[in-house]
Amino acid sequence: MALVLNIETATTNCSVSLSKDGETLVLKEDNSLGFSHAETLHLFIDEVFKISKYKPSEIDAVAVSKGPGSYTGLRIGVSSAKGLCFAINKPLIAVSTLESLAHQVNFRDGFIIPMLDARRMEVYAAIYNSNLELHREIQAEILTEESYSDLLKDHKVYFIGNGVEKTKSLIQHPNAVFIEGKLPSANEMALLAENKHKKSDTEDVAYFEPYYLKDFVALKKKH
Repeated sequence: MALVLNIETATTNCSVSLSKDGETLVLKEDNSLGFSHAETLHLFIDEVFKISKYKPSEIDAVAVSKGPGSYTGLRIGVSSAKGLCFAINKPLIAVSTLESLAHQVNFRDGFIIPMLDARRMEVYAAIYNSNLELHREIQAEILTEESYSDLLKDHKVYFIGNGVEKTKSLIQHPNAVFIEGKLPSANEMALLAENKHKKSDTEDVAYFEPYYLKDFVALKKKH
């Protein structure tokens, strides 16, 4: 049972929620096309506390979307989350951006592929099954007409995120379901943050860094 402030800034959606026991109490977000995080994030944090009538000192943890996503967006979100944790002496919880995005879809069979737009025809994507369990880890991948063909052959595949537009232009398959206009939100972070809090799955506030993925891939290639 926890009261958690959730911060999501991995894409153009600047999103903040306050959740209790895994349920969202207040949600403030701006999913306009431009990055407004530097101007609006702290305003949204103040507003969710004012609306909920809770004080920052009353929360049990701060959860932040850890990536992958926009370098600038992630830096702003993580810096703000860490600063707040230091100020009120609360633990930091890191939530996978793609996992929370996957939780926006409800389905009974098949697979879901949350994907975020990267450069050119590249996306950051992971694959989850119908129980929202990780089927394939997060990868940076270049899309082709044959992408995910092994899954599409026998299963419905639900694509969600701002990488959907470029995917839709390439993949033509009756089992492909494209969910457009969706971005990661602090709303879906609530349950994931609650589950991590129950397990005391927290981060070292001093040393935590966002998961940029590109840096991770580069390091893998050196070995």
